[in-house]
Amino acid sequence: MASKKTFPFEQSLAKLEGLVEKMETGDLSLEHSLKTFEEGIKLTRECQQALKQAEQKVNLLMEKNGQMEISTFETSTDD
Repeated sequence: MASKKTFPFEQSLAKLEGLVEKMETGDLSLEHSLKTFEEGIKLTRECQQALKQAEQKVNLLMEKNGQMEISTFETSTDD
């Protein structure tokens, strides 16, 4: 089976952000916009897959004695 070339999540996300900025300028031709959009969709799918894999790893790490241990994740709010 051929290996698929993948980029680290952060690099893919940064590239996706750059594509969005480029498209928001409105300076691209229709053809170039479509190619950029297609590349963005590909990067989005790669990022979603990476996040899904990370979530699965976290779930495995949180599993204790065959049972999922659920705990609350609290974030600090600076209001």
